Formats: sequence, C-alpha cells, structure tokens
Amino acid sequence: MLNELRRELRFAWGEAAFRWAILLALVFSAFSVFVGVKESTHQQELLSSLIDTSMEDQQWTLEGRTDVGDIAYNIIHLTYDPPSSLAFAALGLRDELPWKHRLRMLALEGQIHETDGGNPELSALGQLDFSYLVSVLLPLFVIGLLFDLDARERRAGRYELLCATSVFGSNVFLLRAVVRGLVLFCALGLPFLLVAVMSGVAIATALLVLGIALLHIIFWVVMCRLITTRRLEGVTAALTLLSFWFLFTIVVPVGAKTGIEDSIAVPNGGDILLTQRETVNDAWDLPKAATMEPFLSAHPKWTDYAEVNRPFEWKWYYAFQEVGDQAAQPLSTALYAGMTARDQAMAKAAMLSPALLSERALMALAETDVSQHLQYIACARDFHARLRHFYYPLLFGEQAFSEEAMAQLPRFQPCAE
Repeated sequence: MLNELRRELRFAWGEAAFRWAILLALVFSAFSVFVGVKESTHQQELLSSLIDTSMEDQQWTLEGRTDVGDIAYNIIHLTYDPPSSLAFAALGLRDELPWKHRLRMLALEGQIHETDGGNPELSALGQLDFSYLVSVLLPLFVIGLLFDLDARERRAGRYELLCATSVFGSNVFLLRAVVRGLVLFCALGLPFLLVAVMSGVAIATALLVLGIALLHIIFWVVMCRLITTRRLEGVTAALTLLSFWFLFTIVVPVGAKTGIEDSIAVPNGGDILLTQRETVNDAWDLPKAATMEPFLSAHPKWTDYAEVNRPFEWKWYYAFQEVGDQAAQPLSTALYAGMTARDQAMAKAAMLSPALLSERALMALAETDVSQHLQYIACARDFHARLRHFYYPLLFGEQAFSEEAMAQLPRFQPCAE
C-alpha cells in the first residue's frame, strides 16, 4: 500500500500542471493567512491605542471635578471585543458588526446603534482570509486537479491497461485522487499551522480547523469521483463540477440569506436610535413627573430621593436618559431576537452547502460569528447597567461624593476575561 502511494505521488509530482497547482495553493494559503494576521494585528494595535487613550481621558476628566453629574456626562468608557488568537483565520463578521463602543452615562441605545458603517461591497465579496480559501476557493483547486483524471487516460488508450495491471483495479484512480487531495491539504494547511503555532492557538483548535479543511477536500474528492467515473469528457466533467460548485458556494448561501432576511424581519438600528432620541428630546418639554414616574416604576428604591425642585437637576437628566432606553427596549429586544433567529435559520441552510457549513464552523472556532457579537453586546449592556448602579446613589444623594467613592468607578473587562 505504501509503495503504491509513493508511486502515485511520484507520478503526480512529475506533472508540471500538478506542481504549479500545488504551488499556487501554497501561495494562496500563505497570502490568506498574511491578510488575516495583518487585519487581526491592526485591530489589536488599534484596540491597545484606544485603551491607553481612554484611560488618559478618564484621568483627565476626573481631575479636579467634584460635580458627579458633570463627571458622568463627560467621562467616556471604552467597551470592546478583542480578536481571538484564531481570528486571523476567519475574520468573519468583525468587518460588518461593531466590536468596540465609546460609552457614556447617557441613553445606551443611541450609543450602541450609532456606529461607524462597514463596507457593504467588501463584505459581499468577503475577506480573502483562510476561511474564504477553505470554503470558496478550495473546491476549485480540487476540481482543477481531478476533473480530467480518468478522461485523459481514456483518450491516451491506457485506461483498461492501468486498471488491469494495478492491484487496486479501477480504484487506482480513486487512489490517485486521494493522493492529490492529501498533497493539496498539506499545501493549504502548512502556512496556517505555522502561523497558528506562532499566534498561540491551542493545538486542539488548530487541528479542528485543519479537520474542517480536510473534510471539505474529502467532500469534493468524492464529488469529482462521482462525476469523472461516468465516462464524461474532461471539459464536460469540469463544467458539471463547476456547476455544483456554483450551486453550493454561491446560489445556496446567497439564496438562503436573501430568503431568510425577507422572511424574518428585524427592526432597523436607525429606528431604535430615532425612538430613543425622540423620547429624550421630548422630555425637556414635559413635566418632570412624566419622566420620573416611568423611571421610578423601574427603580422604586429612589422614590424618597426623586423630588425635582429646580429647572435642571442631574438626577432628572439621567432619569429621562434611561426612560429613552425604556421606550426603545422593545425594538432593541426584537432586533437581537431577530438576529438570533436569522443565524439559526442560516445554520439549517448550511446543511445544504458545504462551503457555508465550513465557513460557519471556522467563524465559530475563531469567535467572529453572530453569537460572539451578541455576547459582546450583552457584555457592553451589562457594563452600562453597572455604571448606572454606581452613579445613581451619588446622583440621588444617598451617597456623598468623595474620591474614595469615585475610585470604585467600574472598569470594563471583556466577557471572555
């Protein structure tokens, strides 16, 4: 068996087209890993810079100030979702969905949904990272190596002779396909494995990534064998396989995404932002009781401290900020419920598309998928709730302002930590 494998490997390597294809696969793999590492490193460097700047701004804001309402208004807190050690392999939705926010003690919904827009054209094309290579381009390499495996031997009149003289019979072509697939796997996996080790990715996680790539190769090797054994001409077999590639890689994912987005409606972030801002802006012209009543229904603890006697008081100001969030909360809840429902529907659709299934599996391992984004948003919301829990005793007068009290100001930590 080993002798046959070595013989087929030498035979394959003797073909110039095979060598060029493997070299091209190696270059694509190295480039995809380079692109991922560059983007992941850029995000990490940007994050480190923002964290340092945020800490300096907070120290400057706190210096010499004694009005807690003014401090709460001006001090800015950075919340963020740092890239995982494996993010370079599957950048996922980090280009489309926000992974950092600058939050103040104001209405949260406006700050969560008022974010920088991504590049929809770039998002549609996809980043040329390792997950894109595995899910989209890898099948093309397999097809290019195997589409003419049987037909060219038939054209040369050697097909029956090879089947008769090989100990594997007609399965010798399956052996050839397996050998070519394994060499392709090594060419794709080597650059990834080297960078994964240098990036501190757990060995088990790196092996899972390689296992996903190997399973995708096996699927397309099987597809190629099912087509090429039907005595088709090489060109006909190639067109048939490319049709399946187009179906599994383009039609099913795009069609599923379009259908799911049409069938599962979600509120727009702009609508949430508008609802919250209208409620906050209207509060300036309403009686103070119109703000304090819904606020106290959610926080009865502050009933004895809630009297507002002056035209402007910080406790009233922050109360109507939270009331603005209360008004937008149903829309916000519906948005995240809809995102979850869409993601679950896409998970089912992925069972019809090996490309989509591979991509989703790699994004989950790299923590760059929808569930990770929702976890970060929940973490940011929890931090903002802790800010309110910290400031309200100072704003409502239950606790006196002091440097010791301000030393307990919450500091954001990513949920993963």
